[in-house]
Amino acid sequence: MANRSADARYLPTHEWGRLEKDGTVTVGITDFAVDQLNDLTFVDFRKEKGDKIEKGESFGEIESVKAVSDMYCPVSGTVLAVNSEVSANDFEALKKDAFGKGWLMKIKPSNTKELDAAKSLADYEKQLASEAH
Repeated sequence: MANRSADARYLPTHEWGRLEKDGTVTVGITDFAVDQLNDLTFVDFRKEKGDKIEKGESFGEIESVKAVSDMYCPVSGTVLAVNSEVSANDFEALKKDAFGKGWLMKIKPSNTKELDAAKSLADYEKQLASEAH
């Protein structure tokens, strides 16, 4: 069984965003993306604390022995934190807890409604089922 979060919203490119109780948005990549990339080698963040980011903008790249993939932000706002544990090339958190310790960025959103445009868990899982065929 996949370890996905029902309270997160999903981009077609396999990033997720979750509105937290404090009004911030936690951003990460899904367990599906981690599985597809397989042998992770490097995470490169293009944004750091204090930077502005736009919805749909690439905030970095994740690299595996198979491919390099851009990572896209589901909301506009200001970067509050970047998960340096992940960028220090320790991929265990991403592999084992993509929706917990494997988070990538925390954002102070300029408009939390932007998350509403992203997919629900059910819609994201339908997308995965169609991609599998």
